[in-house]
Amino acid sequence: MPQNVLLAEDDRAIRHALERALTLEGYEVTAVADGVEALAQAHRNRPDVLVLDVMMPGIDGLQVCRVLRAEGDRTPILMLTALVETADRIAGLDAGADDYVVKPFDVEEVFARLRALLRRTGGADGFAAPARSAAAPSSSAGAAPDTGLLTAAGLRMDVQARRAWRGARELELTRTEFDLLELLVRNAGIVLDHATIYDRIWGYDFGPGSKNLAVYVGYLRRKLDEPGAPALIHTVRGVGYALRED
Repeated sequence: MPQNVLLAEDDRAIRHALERALTLEGYEVTAVADGVEALAQAHRNRPDVLVLDVMMPGIDGLQVCRVLRAEGDRTPILMLTALVETADRIAGLDAGADDYVVKPFDVEEVFARLRALLRRTGGADGFAAPARSAAAPSSSAGAAPDTGLLTAAGLRMDVQARRAWRGARELELTRTEFDLLELLVRNAGIVLDHATIYDRIWGYDFGPGSKNLAVYVGYLRRKLDEPGAPALIHTVRGVGYALRED
């Protein structure tokens, strides 16, 4: 079955070009021009994935994302944005987006990110979420694969319920943040290089110039950090990241 994409983009030329490209790629596309229409369509016929422009008149892409997440809708969302500052990207992640593409973009990058999002949700090619299936539990992570419970460095995760805690505090995580934290917990104490993390989480290595991983790690750190408590995610310069409690 073709995957259904709900595309919301107020720029007519970009909307028509992307709609045509996605259709030729084999997707069923519903294209709308603003956030109001996007919400109406999402409520009427739930898509497999949403592609939302950040800057739209009336209700913008961030507001659409916030509304859907507040309703408990976990459909993967890819944001299109001309805003390149880290703070702007963080705003999208904070709203509940799963990934973003910066304009002007190569349509092949959009395809790659959509494939990765759909694989992670089991929505394409029969793949399950990469973070859950691609990394074997590390003995130091205290994994219990029969129950889906993970523990490491003062963290607890219920993979099946997609809930996580640091101590007694439950963490509010987006889909991508949860997958990234799960990968790190399963491999606690092990340094994971950038390419491995990109492959496990996004299914695609965006290259050394990409800031995507750094943005997600930074945002995850903000949610994990507690005053007076040790940092849990450590940067190994030139290599990658490791989860450990020093």
